[in-house]
Amino acid sequence: MDRTSASPPTADSAAPVTSAPATADSALTHGLKQRHLSMIALGGVIGAGLFVGSGAGIAAAGPSIVVAYAISGLLVMMVMRMLGEMSAANPASGSFSVHAERAIGPWAGFTAGWSFWFLLCVAVGLEGIGAAQIVSGWLPGTPEWAWVALFMVIFLGTNLAAVKNFGEFEFWFAALKVIAITLFLVLGLLAILGVLPDTDAPGLTNLTGDGGFLPKGMDGFIIGLLASVFAYGGLETVTIAAAESENPVQGVAKAVRTAMWRIAVFYIGSMAVIVTLVPWDNPKVAEVGPFYAMLDHLGIGGAAQIMNVVILIALLSAMNANIYGASRMARSLVARGQGPAVLGRISSGVPRNAVLFSSVFGFLCVLLSYWRPDDVFPWLLNMIGAVILVVWIFIAVSQLILRKRTEREEPEKLVVRMWLFPVLTIVALVGMVGIFLLMLRQPDTRDQLLATGALTAVLIGIGVVRQRRRGNDGAAGIPAQRE
Repeated sequence: MDRTSASPPTADSAAPVTSAPATADSALTHGLKQRHLSMIALGGVIGAGLFVGSGAGIAAAGPSIVVAYAISGLLVMMVMRMLGEMSAANPASGSFSVHAERAIGPWAGFTAGWSFWFLLCVAVGLEGIGAAQIVSGWLPGTPEWAWVALFMVIFLGTNLAAVKNFGEFEFWFAALKVIAITLFLVLGLLAILGVLPDTDAPGLTNLTGDGGFLPKGMDGFIIGLLASVFAYGGLETVTIAAAESENPVQGVAKAVRTAMWRIAVFYIGSMAVIVTLVPWDNPKVAEVGPFYAMLDHLGIGGAAQIMNVVILIALLSAMNANIYGASRMARSLVARGQGPAVLGRISSGVPRNAVLFSSVFGFLCVLLSYWRPDDVFPWLLNMIGAVILVVWIFIAVSQLILRKRTEREEPEKLVVRMWLFPVLTIVALVGMVGIFLLMLRQPDTRDQLLATGALTAVLIGIGVVRQRRRGNDGAAGIPAQRE
């Protein structure tokens, strides 16, 4: 396990790391450099959900979507801070699954880990379908499934090779996404100020006119809030990748420290710019995406193709990252006796069987979208609808338990600390429960919540049975060196 220097650590500092963690993750190579980790963290918040999915939130909530993203953003910041605290103290490729197992018991690690693996694998399939649709639009007549297969083969290759290959792909993918959204924000701000040629400063017209700031009342705001919560998925991957970086503790600490401004600039800033420039009820916002609507509003030629390229990059980046995250989560679970041993085999520092298994499962989800589009595939989509909230609850409960234990036994490992502990951790938990209750109010999200609840209940049941069979009564306190 990494040790910090003799000087007392501060809340936001990570002392120099002298060696790789002496854990089960030692079998993995530590080929990710700090620049890889930083860009993975930076790009992890910029996904297709921001470029396209946010349009539905704007159409529902109007200008108040800015407040919705701010509220959900604060919740995500707290979750990442909690996860960063635990991951800096105990870097592991299983991330929150490891922390849940140590804090609550093996059944919790099993449930959190396999539910997240399932989420990532289904997401790989969805992202592949989205990317294939864009390319098929450029090359009419080519089968979408063939493009998905090609993308799968490419990212299977990058993930089967050394981890630095994954890191390089994600570095450049993330760099392109950051450049794209930065250009959008700059153009938007210039337009708001009336500096761009042939544009007039809109003032507050789009924020206060046409129904006001809250045009569809609280019901619309709630729909926008729920949409914004699930747009933040992807941030957790950086704590998984940190275990294979040169300096895990420093990497996690840096990623967590910058989470606040990333969320504020990319999500809240983007929403503020868009609803200021474009009327919220512009049909293009929901139909083709708010960023396209903004470019089209500014009269920028080729807006549709520009956005298609950006969205394609975001989807391919997410595919690459999710195959990586799923394979490492599966391998970590197996290393702790929570899955078939064959998935835990390491070859040249890479869990190749886990990579292959995760990719095949993802492609199976794609095939189901063609074979059973009306029953099985929608059922899969509903099951992953609220998984990220389940994971966040495990993170918060684990942090409540592990923080006190770490302060008592190894206080020097608290190089990242949750703000105002335990008050904000409890506030975050209350917020998550509140989101569950809001999901029950909406017919669409109610189905997702119930399907996710069924998946979670099944995994908990399997985890408890496995735990009892192994003769473990659920006592927390798993030695850190096991994972």
